[in-house]
Amino acid sequence: MDELFDGINTKERERLLKKLEANTIRFQKNNRILSYIMEDSFLGIVVDGYLQIIKEDYDGNKMIVENVVANSLFGSMFIPFTNNEYSIIAKENSKVILFDFEELTNNNLNTSFKQNEYPVFLRNLLKIMSKEIFSKNERIDILSNKTIRDRLLSYFKKESKKVGSKTIYLPFSFTDFAEYLAIDRSAMNRELKHLKEEKLIEVKGRRIKLLYYVNE
Repeated sequence: MDELFDGINTKERERLLKKLEANTIRFQKNNRILSYIMEDSFLGIVVDGYLQIIKEDYDGNKMIVENVVANSLFGSMFIPFTNNEYSIIAKENSKVILFDFEELTNNNLNTSFKQNEYPVFLRNLLKIMSKEIFSKNERIDILSNKTIRDRLLSYFKKESKKVGSKTIYLPFSFTDFAEYLAIDRSAMNRELKHLKEEKLIEVKGRRIKLLYYVNE
């Protein structure tokens, strides 16, 4: 949330949230949260915690569409939540701020603020949305790889570059990791074993160390 309200003091923040009719809700681990959202058009930001957006087809097959961590956005402008295939689950105890997206784009809002908090808020929001779009494109790039091996190596490479280290930490369980990559967990485990045997990676819990050169 610090990114969303960067440049806005606490008093202005509270006034802005009230004017926008935002709702701050806490969710317990494993809660499904869509039932708490009444608007068809909404935007949410995770203050703290960790959510997962899941898509489940009619045969019961699940895929992680997105992991939503602190300072990340989710909402109906990204995913058609009115489609019953989607659900949002709190993977940890989480705090979320929910906005009515139509209220956010109300043309009368800007003139109702004497200070500059609303333009600053919108600028911050656009910055975060730009990061979200980049992250989604990055996921598409990973899933465009046809083999399990290439999906794994593509993910490892991208995460390594983000943290500037050959040691990375999975932000979720290996079961969730397989669903995130849209691959079978058993097949993924076999490929991870091959990568370890080939001395390309070391795995200890969720810590993965790359033993090969990562091209820029």
